[in-house]
Amino acid sequence: MDMIKTAVDSGFRNDVISCFAGERFAIPARWLYDRRGSELFEQITELPEYYPTRTETALLANFSGDVGAHIGHGRAVVEFGSGSSTKTPHLLRAVAPSAYVPIDISGEFLSASSDDLQERFPELPIHPLEADFMHPLQLPDDVAGLPKLGFFPGSTIGNMVARTSVDLLRSMRETLGQSAYLLIGFDRIKDEDMLVAAYDDSAGVTAEFSLNLLHRINRELNADIPVGDFAHVAVWNDLYARIEIFLEARSDVSFAVEGHDVRMQAGERIHIENSHKYGLRDARLMLRAAGWSPVRDWSDENDYFSLILAEARPFKHAP
Repeated sequence: MDMIKTAVDSGFRNDVISCFAGERFAIPARWLYDRRGSELFEQITELPEYYPTRTETALLANFSGDVGAHIGHGRAVVEFGSGSSTKTPHLLRAVAPSAYVPIDISGEFLSASSDDLQERFPELPIHPLEADFMHPLQLPDDVAGLPKLGFFPGSTIGNMVARTSVDLLRSMRETLGQSAYLLIGFDRIKDEDMLVAAYDDSAGVTAEFSLNLLHRINRELNADIPVGDFAHVAVWNDLYARIEIFLEARSDVSFAVEGHDVRMQAGERIHIENSHKYGLRDARLMLRAAGWSPVRDWSDENDYFSLILAEARPFKHAP
């Protein structure tokens, strides 16, 4: 048992214990992505209700050539939260990179997706990096001196509140260095029914994805949460322009997590994810606040989703 405990991510343990010890139940969304969670998310991206992946993939297929024309060839592409890297080939073909660094918190999933991509691009040096990209990272020595293009697709930036998003974008700037570029996806504000359906699909895959977090807690933290007594709930919060996802107790429950006794009443919720949506001006302002200068943007004909290319230009004082 001790050997199993040493393998548990200390950040995961601390966040879960803090969740159940505090007055407000909340767990950061990044812990949804163990191997099983990553697999389920890939299934979500193929669902008919989940428009972001197919819309962004089409944008990359149509406009990656424009990205390559603007930034030139030979940069190292650094992808933050690479997942299965299914969108990445469009970009790699267009920018002819000197190296590719996929970064993901799920090591097993990262290894498998990197191997798959290496088969498709056998001449491309690939340097997988298992890490939490929420903080500045030390990139592999082989790419340290190369000019870089950061890639942050999927509107993953929307999982964070504005302050944390700006902190992350600043961190990325520090990781990538001066004169780097960043290609980032932003999901746009749209019809509420369409948004809710995307995060509460009729097949129940998103619910399984959410509930997998409780299975992970049980498995890794010696917990006995009655997973069947919780339900996935997705709601639109118009004040904050975001989808909020919860795990709601369907009845009074009690359980233990690493020896900590927890009681929740029916209707109480664990807040596990936000997905913020943006107007185009909102997205540009957030990038500028973090030291990135937007230089190009592309959107689909319905304005469901946007890609923005930004550059890490030297800081200057107002005006």
